[in-house]
Amino acid sequence: MLQTIENKKVTRAAKATKKAIFLLVSLLSSVSLFANHLTDEIDSVKEELHEEEKAFNAGEMIMHHIADAHEIHFFSLNVGTPDEKDYSLYLPIILYTEDGLKVFSSSNFYHNAIHSEHGHAYKYENYVLFDEVVYYSEGEHGLEFSEDGKVLNSAPLDFSITKTVVGLFLTSILILLIFLSVAKAYKRNPNKAPSGIQSLMEPLILFIRDDVVRPSIGVKKADAFMPFLLTVFFFIWIANLLGLMSFIGGYNVMGSMSVTLVLAFLVFVITTFHGNKHYWKHILWPDGVPLPIKFILVPIEVVQIFLKPIVLMIRLTANITAGHIIILAFTTLIFIFGQNSAVAGYGVGAGSLVFMVFMFFIELLVAFLQAYVFTLLSAIYFGSAVEEAHH
Repeated sequence: MLQTIENKKVTRAAKATKKAIFLLVSLLSSVSLFANHLTDEIDSVKEELHEEEKAFNAGEMIMHHIADAHEIHFFSLNVGTPDEKDYSLYLPIILYTEDGLKVFSSSNFYHNAIHSEHGHAYKYENYVLFDEVVYYSEGEHGLEFSEDGKVLNSAPLDFSITKTVVGLFLTSILILLIFLSVAKAYKRNPNKAPSGIQSLMEPLILFIRDDVVRPSIGVKKADAFMPFLLTVFFFIWIANLLGLMSFIGGYNVMGSMSVTLVLAFLVFVITTFHGNKHYWKHILWPDGVPLPIKFILVPIEVVQIFLKPIVLMIRLTANITAGHIIILAFTTLIFIFGQNSAVAGYGVGAGSLVFMVFMFFIELLVAFLQAYVFTLLSAIYFGSAVEEAHH
């Protein structure tokens, strides 16, 4: 009996030790992740300062680093010295022109900079890359600008794989690997408790089903919308997490309006086509409302059909982009104050570091929260479309 008790104590101690080790490794991983993120951002700022002889422009630098690009920058070594090395993955440029399909590496652009008073411009053959847009340029002349700074050159059809597209591919691959692995585990062991990645995914899936989808849509009709809502939730969440991993490129997928526009459009299409008679009657000719009021209320209800997905799109894009801007803003403070005084630069740097650590962990929460909010609001819209009339 005493031996059994001792064995149980040893087992409990071993489990507690494993949990402690797991928590320690998780904490060290989070600190390492932030350190890599911070190092990459500082290197990026140093690179910007080295390339530009003019006064440091914080706003221009921030917008440059959150925008889409034709390269994936990992890190730089020996910044500001003759031995400077830039480690980047140059993505393919795919253009459809009058002469047919043109495919070449974006390194041909980034290694051939040309002078432009309006910003960074790169030229290769008869094409110029300016603000991540490819334009056609005849001869050796660069771009032509109007008086208000707009590019007058024509742009070919651009099917290039950009940084955002790579982020989309990585997110899709991760989702497929995770859920195919979980599905095979359930099929292989149908009557056993989940283990490994199953134990992580099952609570999240049940949370979305039982606390988000079913209360918003109803138990009977919820299962029809579960595949889409689960896909949207994990797609947004994983893409947001990839955006915080600057050491693998820092893909700002959900900060791209084109991506969030497609997600919001899908919500609009599903809501519109699943709307029942009660849904459309409530919008186009609501019961119990005086006729004069209907002429005011109906246009408002029609507008909100289009307004809801637009709000979804803007909310997701703005919240994800804002976090990156805040972290970069704290980074730029170091160099703004450091231009005049090294002591001020180090002093502000210490304070900026504390706020950047805080914002980084807030961003981890926002990555999950924005995926949850988008899924919840989508489920509410679907629920209103399929809701039956109350008699």
